[in-house]
Amino acid sequence: MKFPNQKEINDAVRNITEDDYTHVIDENASNVDKTKFELCQNFIAYLRLKNCSQAELARILRIDRSRVNWIVKCRIENFTIDKLYGLWNMLDPGFKLKAH
Repeated sequence: MKFPNQKEINDAVRNITEDDYTHVIDENASNVDKTKFELCQNFIAYLRLKNCSQAELARILRIDRSRVNWIVKCRIENFTIDKLYGLWNMLDPGFKLKAH
């Protein structure tokens, strides 16, 4: 496999949309955003640990696959803590939130 030339790189960069990458949060983010981000990280770990697809997780949680994709890409602005916590409790009923 050869390394892409500059035109191919530029074309790829132009084609990247906001939906193509995982969001990160700033170290100065609010406690609410930090908590939502940590909950999203739990789902990512679950997918890896269980070798589960996003489609399978969507079926388990009884939500649309696009919502799981938002969770996995840490689109925290699309969720409340209550929603993420409720979904996570379906996978780990004994889970308790940590105070920040």
